[in-house]
Amino acid sequence: MNRILLERNKNNPILIADKSNWWESKAAFNCGILCYNNRIHMLYRAIGEYEKYISRIGYASSTDGIWFDRSKEAAMAPEEEYEKYGIEDPRLVEIDRQIFLSYVILSDYVSEGPTASTALATTTDFKSYTRLGIITSKGSDNKDVVLFPEKTNLKSINAEEKGGNTNKYLFLHRPASWIGSKFGVDRPSIWLGEGNALTNFEKHTLLLKPEQEWEALKIGAGPPPVKTKDGWLLIYHGKDTQAVYRAGAALLDLKDPTKVLGRTKRPILEPLEPYEKNGDVSNVVFPTGVCTMDGTLFVYYGAADKVCCLATIDLETLLDYILDENHVNC
Repeated sequence: MNRILLERNKNNPILIADKSNWWESKAAFNCGILCYNNRIHMLYRAIGEYEKYISRIGYASSTDGIWFDRSKEAAMAPEEEYEKYGIEDPRLVEIDRQIFLSYVILSDYVSEGPTASTALATTTDFKSYTRLGIITSKGSDNKDVVLFPEKTNLKSINAEEKGGNTNKYLFLHRPASWIGSKFGVDRPSIWLGEGNALTNFEKHTLLLKPEQEWEALKIGAGPPPVKTKDGWLLIYHGKDTQAVYRAGAALLDLKDPTKVLGRTKRPILEPLEPYEKNGDVSNVVFPTGVCTMDGTLFVYYGAADKVCCLATIDLETLLDYILDENHVNC
């Protein structure tokens, strides 16, 4: 089967820095997306200065997924002590009619080479947010955390537990320090965590590790997984040895997401356009948001750590491609 690529929206970039608004005057990128109550809601990372590079989170919404109305006020700014060096790269998910936001926090200023953790918050209106605290383990240098939109009964993992068939919360994460013989992987990889509470994940399974040249240095989850008839669709990013970020896709088993049904061997999106190749961090496409409308998958991504962009593909075409490339029959 011929290689497939996401199609960039002709209006890219769809969101840029707002120079009239100080807290987002330098960059607006890496947006989380949620289709909720007949609107497409966006939370995006915003930069207003380069001296300390402290990120905030802005809000915008849309009816068509292309043209967004944005708020002049920051949706979230650092408030808690653990947020003081910035809040970054929001991902959005709805679980049981409740909206959750996972976001990255840092241990120090960006210029000092900090380690990362991930925190969780919830909202009902995208205006006020209830912080639930840090959900990743201390010292794991952990980001790219996304929650599954529903609990799952992981029978294969829990088979050894008495009365084990309990629905678990699941999340994907990328603990950069989990490398070496102890962890069975030599480069930062995507892990699947499970737990009885969203703030406490007790078990972790290595899910995906770098395999191709375009993802040789590390990989990480993009948007939360999308439930499809063929499996959980995961859009993820990979970084190569030249520091170029690209996007790929994987398909996980619906009943047991620890089973990888298929994975794209070649990237489905890579930096080609000027707004992807030149920016605050050049040669970056970084998927963070997704929604499906009328059979089309809308993939939102940050470009060059500067702007928000959109690329699309027919959902069935992408699923068929992953399955065919991996010779899987569903």
